Amino acid sequence: MVTVEKKIIAPVTDPAYQGKVAEARKIYRQKTTNPKLIQKVDADAVPEYTPKEYKGTLDSFDRFNVTVNIGTEFKAESGIQLSKLTDEQIEDLAVLVSQRGVVFLRNQDITVDEQREFGRKLADPSAGLHTHPLTEEGSEYGDQITIISNELGEYFEHDPVYASSGWHSDITFEPTPSNYAILKVVEPPVDGGDTLWASGYAAYEKLSKPYRQFLEGLTAYHSSFESFHAYSHLRGHQLRDVRGGKNEGFSLDAVHPVIRTNPVTGWKSVFVNNIFTKRIVELSKPESDTVLNHLSRVVLDNHDIQVRFKWNKNDVAIWDNRSTYHTATKDYGKEFRKGVRVVPLGETPFFDPKSKGKNE
Repeated sequence: MVTVEKKIIAPVTDPAYQGKVAEARKIYRQKTTNPKLIQKVDADAVPEYTPKEYKGTLDSFDRFNVTVNIGTEFKAESGIQLSKLTDEQIEDLAVLVSQRGVVFLRNQDITVDEQREFGRKLADPSAGLHTHPLTEEGSEYGDQITIISNELGEYFEHDPVYASSGWHSDITFEPTPSNYAILKVVEPPVDGGDTLWASGYAAYEKLSKPYRQFLEGLTAYHSSFESFHAYSHLRGHQLRDVRGGKNEGFSLDAVHPVIRTNPVTGWKSVFVNNIFTKRIVELSKPESDTVLNHLSRVVLDNHDIQVRFKWNKNDVAIWDNRSTYHTATKDYGKEFRKGVRVVPLGETPFFDPKSKGKNE
């Protein structure tokens, strides 16, 4: 069993960088205390899009739905390897991921370079791959690979009493957030370390029709300023200010629709999360807190819209960040756990009033 010891690192002291961070902090505090300063977006600005159909190119590989609402796993004996898929099969896999929320593939031989190229094929061509704000210059696998490892510490604190406090969607604080994520776990702990996902489609359908109508057209403010700046300070390196797409600067915030339309399926999904969503722009703070708390409970309290995956070495999960939530299970103590993640960037989030829920 490999264990991890935490390291203490000297914080960044570069004056020019600290000046930029101080200015970003000032703006962040102004926005959080005075929501009128948050730049609103037109939640009803709808780009042209056409939902995609699954074409059946992966039907020769045996698979099964892990739960009714979310999760499909290709059987280990099916022989599927991401490294061998054609472009047409990759496109079909992306559609399947968007429909099912997350897809699991066992014992994959895909290399880091192949994983990066696979991610590029899923990304919006105008945006490319994401460079995480916390990725260090000269990191082990390059800018567009995120290392998921307890050796590096935690991006944000996890409540030791409530394991459910970590539910989130990736990088929703970015103006151009991700469409998909591809995670390969190369070193799982002996026991524990499972990941859970929840369906944003199913969360939407848990809401009453009047409540759905109330939420549609509202927007939410997302930010990772406090946690990521604190983490980078303790780790002793600067945040990355050029991260792909429209994602630039040190503010680490964005405004997105509360209900989002997934352009691949045309289905509506709840698009707020515990970690990065700070408030609903159009509501007062008490109203916003009440709504966000309710939406959080819908995800946390409904195990019928969740799926849990136990990792083996070299397993891969691919999920649609537009329509799912996920959380790690921090139950493995100091055992070493390492994963390699690629995050393609997608479209600017939008809500189409003409779109439908998954089962409508």
